[in-house]
Amino acid sequence: MFRHLLLGFTLIFAGSMTVAAQPKQSTPAPAKVSTNEAPVEAEAERLLRERRANAQSLLISLATDARNFTDATVRARSQARIADMLWEADRERSRTMFRSAWDAAEVADAESQQRVQEDIRQQQARTGRGGFAIASPPNLRREVLEFAARHDSKLGEDLLARYKDQKAREAADERNRRSNPFGTDDATAQRFGAAKQIVEAGDIKRALEFADPALGSVNMDSVDFLSQLREKDPAAADQRYAAMILNAPLNPQADANTVSLLSSYLFSPHQYAVFMANGSSTSRMGGGGAPANVSPELRAAFFRMAADILLRPLGDQSTAGPDGQYLGLKRMMPLFEQFAPAELTAALKAQLEGLAAVASDTARNRDNQATDRLNQVLERATVDREQTLLDQAERAKTATERDQINLQLAQMMVDKDDRRARDYVDKIDDMELRDAARAFIDASIAWKLVNKRDADRALELAKNGELSHFQKAWLLSQTAAFVGVKDRGRALPVIEDAAAEARRIETSDPDRPRAFFAIANVVMNLNRAAVWEITSDAIKASNSADKFTGEDGQIVFRLISKGTNSVHQHSFADFDVAGIFTKLAAEDYDKAVQLARGFQGEAPRANAVIAIARSVLDEKKH
Repeated sequence: MFRHLLLGFTLIFAGSMTVAAQPKQSTPAPAKVSTNEAPVEAEAERLLRERRANAQSLLISLATDARNFTDATVRARSQARIADMLWEADRERSRTMFRSAWDAAEVADAESQQRVQEDIRQQQARTGRGGFAIASPPNLRREVLEFAARHDSKLGEDLLARYKDQKAREAADERNRRSNPFGTDDATAQRFGAAKQIVEAGDIKRALEFADPALGSVNMDSVDFLSQLREKDPAAADQRYAAMILNAPLNPQADANTVSLLSSYLFSPHQYAVFMANGSSTSRMGGGGAPANVSPELRAAFFRMAADILLRPLGDQSTAGPDGQYLGLKRMMPLFEQFAPAELTAALKAQLEGLAAVASDTARNRDNQATDRLNQVLERATVDREQTLLDQAERAKTATERDQINLQLAQMMVDKDDRRARDYVDKIDDMELRDAARAFIDASIAWKLVNKRDADRALELAKNGELSHFQKAWLLSQTAAFVGVKDRGRALPVIEDAAAEARRIETSDPDRPRAFFAIANVVMNLNRAAVWEITSDAIKASNSADKFTGEDGQIVFRLISKGTNSVHQHSFADFDVAGIFTKLAAEDYDKAVQLARGFQGEAPRANAVIAIARSVLDEKKH
């Protein structure tokens, strides 16, 4: 097949040279404007109506099959997506499918949690310690909720109520009874998760209808929703944030954690830290954005609220305790020093000194990572972490301790895009750890190089790096993608190499079809005539891999050892069925439908049919 790619490209090039060599022709007379535009447009509309009717028929047929799908995840997603697309045509049918999808999602989420717990037990058995690193499973109930709430707020509320009831029935489970330091429960997280997806889709009004009932509480999810809303509608977000900080002091249990969470909206969007009574802290880092450009009045209101809460007598604090209150205030001090009025800053410095007298030695002496992160956001000076680790390596008393430090240095070099990362891996004495670390670090470097679009280094790493066949196929295909934008001739042999690596993957491994679908997406841009054949190869690969579902494609690389548990998890849509079939349907609808029938697995077939139907039903009339 890939010989055809090269041959096709050569013939195209030769043909262009032949045309260029022909004598220059005289300028042709201007073409006459057609007077038959109306019949042409009418025919185009007729064809579009026929395709839409066919697409709806495909979906209705698939919906009938989906009720009996054996995989609960596929059953939930298929019905929810079909209901989403058929909403305008048949709302009652769609509501029924949304509820059926929710039932399947309950089963799927429970099965996912069981698999996660089993994965944790297996990792702990291998490492002999309590640590583990897992890739997060999809949240099916949230996905169904997002679709339903997008169309019908009442239905969304009904499903959310069911979710709360389910959690109440699970209250005996210790895992669900543990307190959440970020102030949220699962139902609240589900609500704001759905609302954020609706914001991302551009329907601000419906998102606020769903989120507003829960915006009276300060927690990570409510603040994070406002940060995302601000990216689309700053005025609506600032209005709700202003109400939040106005009401916060009225809560007698508001404490340093309340202030810490609210500060993130202004100064470190999507990055959160809270502090425990025992002096520990917990943080969550999202895609950290720049500080919000708000009015001076709103910023001043924040500092008044913060001072009101932080200057309360210690006995009035609810959850943080002396240690947590001390660390929370310590985290806030750089903000007050830089932005707040001098009198408030002076008062809080005195409060911090008073808290230091009652805080534990551990709290006073600990290296507060959350404060360090905030200071970095504010471009304040930080300690040279690399030199600190090098000094620690020099003082290390055991080879094991030194190995862990070299591993930290290697990971730091990857983050800095420093080529010394592999040098630090080579200094690890433990052979097993060194081999595992080399594979993990090389995979991390590969991800960086793809994002940087550094073709030369990517090709070098694909040749010499400790990467799996799947990782090499992915790295080479993505390198061909960005090289092909300017140089197709250079890209074609690279995509051939990617296909060669894909063929080396075990036949039953679901990564094999993922690699071929990624290659098909690249071939679509390099040589459209060849994309049908490579997609057919991908379908054949999927039919030999029972666990391939055609979605949730990810690059995941782990490092599990006695001293380290790390996992990198990156979603990658080109591994999935939907993207390529959307493109193929735009090229030739009937041929795409016929190709989708080649899937033997219910999940990839459903994903292909839904993608084809969506491409037609979303098409605008011209």
